[in-house]
Amino acid sequence: MRNRFDEQLEQLNIQLIKMGALCEESIACAVKALFDERTSEMIDKVNENEIETDHMEHEIEALCMRLLLHQQPVARDLRSVSSALKMISDMERIGDQSQDIAEIAGFVHSTDLAGRVSISDMADKAISMVTMSVDSFVKRDVDLAHAAIAADDEVDKLFLEVRNELIGLVRSDAEEAEYFMDLLMAAKYLERIADHATNIAEWVLYSITGER
Repeated sequence: MRNRFDEQLEQLNIQLIKMGALCEESIACAVKALFDERTSEMIDKVNENEIETDHMEHEIEALCMRLLLHQQPVARDLRSVSSALKMISDMERIGDQSQDIAEIAGFVHSTDLAGRVSISDMADKAISMVTMSVDSFVKRDVDLAHAAIAADDEVDKLFLEVRNELIGLVRSDAEEAEYFMDLLMAAKYLERIADHATNIAEWVLYSITGER
C-alpha cells in the first residue's frame, strides 16, 4: 500500500513540475508579446498553455482526491496532498494572469516604447519565483521556499521602479499615455503572479513543517 502511495505521490510531483513549466513559459511568452515582432505567435502560445494549464489543474485535482480517498495518508503526506491542491489553484491563476498580459500585448503598438521600461526584469524574477516555489515542493526544500518568498520583495521593488518610469514617460510623452498605462497594467499582473508564487512557497512550508 505504501509503495503504491509513493508511486502516486511521485506522479503528483511530475505533474506539478509540468504545470509549473507551463506557467513559466506562459509568463515568458506573454512578456515577449509586449516587445517582440512575433506578438500574435506569442499570444497564441499563451492561450494554448492556458487551456493545457486548466486541463492539468483538473488532472492533478483528481489525482489528489484519489490519494486522499484511497490511500489514507498519514499527517505529513496529508499536508503534502492538501498543499498541492492549494498550489494548483495559484498556478491556474498565474496562467490566467499571463493570458491577461498577452491580451494587453494585442493592443500595444510600439516595441521601442516598451523597451524603455524594465518590465522584462520583473518577468525574469517572477519566472524564477515560480520555478523556486515548485522545486521547493518537489525537493522538500525549506530554504528554497524561503528564497522564493524573499524574492517577492524584489518584484515589489521592481514594480515601483516600473511605475515611476511609466509616470515619467506619461509626463514627457502625453500622446502615448494610454499605451504606457497598458504597460503599467501588465506590470501589475506580473506583481500578482509573484504573489501567487509566494503563496505556493508558503504552502510548501506548511506541507513540510505543519506551520502556517
